[in-house]
Amino acid sequence: MKKLNSLPLCAVLLTGATAFAQTSPQYPDQQPAAPIVRQAPAQPDQQAPPPPPPYQQQAGQPDQQAPNYPQAAPEPGEQAPPPPAIPPQQLDQLTQRIALYPDPLLAQVLTASTFWDQIPEAAAWAQQHAFLKGDALAGAIAADNLPWDPSVLALLPFPSVLDMMARDPQWTGALGNAVLAQRNDVMDAVQFNRHAARNYGYLAPNAYDNVVDDGGYVEIQPINPAYVYVPVYNPAVVFYAPRPGFFIAGGIHFGPAIVIGPSFGVFGWGGAGFGWGAHAIFIDHRPWGRTFYNRGAYVHPYAHPYVHPGGSRVEAHGNYGGHHH
Repeated sequence: MKKLNSLPLCAVLLTGATAFAQTSPQYPDQQPAAPIVRQAPAQPDQQAPPPPPPYQQQAGQPDQQAPNYPQAAPEPGEQAPPPPAIPPQQLDQLTQRIALYPDPLLAQVLTASTFWDQIPEAAAWAQQHAFLKGDALAGAIAADNLPWDPSVLALLPFPSVLDMMARDPQWTGALGNAVLAQRNDVMDAVQFNRHAARNYGYLAPNAYDNVVDDGGYVEIQPINPAYVYVPVYNPAVVFYAPRPGFFIAGGIHFGPAIVIGPSFGVFGWGGAGFGWGAHAIFIDHRPWGRTFYNRGAYVHPYAHPYVHPGGSRVEAHGNYGGHHH
């Protein structure tokens, strides 16, 4: 992923923000953080190679062939018992690759992971339509009558994130099950990793995100909610004490700006985040309440904006294919 490190460009983006930009949403029930205690993990080899590079979009090349993603396992039956609880240290490892995502993006990833069976097809669609941006992309989503959950649709502007989730369906399914059955523990694991990255100097305020301590909880909020940047980092590095001489400032860099304008508000982007003290996930400023036990009947507090009962997916966005943004 190409690194964006031009402060003048960032300043131009921030000053040109759309009316959708707003101050960071405030969520209720922020309680003082209880300490999260973990046994220190073994020090990894910091010379280990970084994870495989994410999908790199090719601007101006519509409908390229999608990778042959592994198919996710079918969702368990409604009468199936919940999966065995994942121990805290394993949850720490499970969440490391996304723990430093800004809060709004992380909220969408956690909720989308509970629909893991929809991720491979959504990732393929996102890659094939990566040349579309902003309103043109939103128009294509509507025109194609895509049948996936709004949390999955919310990630279509982020082909690199969907690609990461689709290439490792075992990880995505494990995360989704944990979010459904152990949400509190998942959120505690995210906080444990964020505290570690901050204490070691890797996680700090920058030109893209504010990093703030809210009553003991580490929040990561975009400088401007209209522009979301995906952080790129090696989990084997940023959550552990740096070795002498290691260049801490190079531990995290950022992909290009993803513009989240008003047309994506229907997917809950206007108020996505967390009430960390209450272990709550918020989508569109409202609590997200899907669990392992109600997963078959739960309906988001916001309506699916496009798909109608009996509707089927179509490829009908010809009016958008010629507009590259």
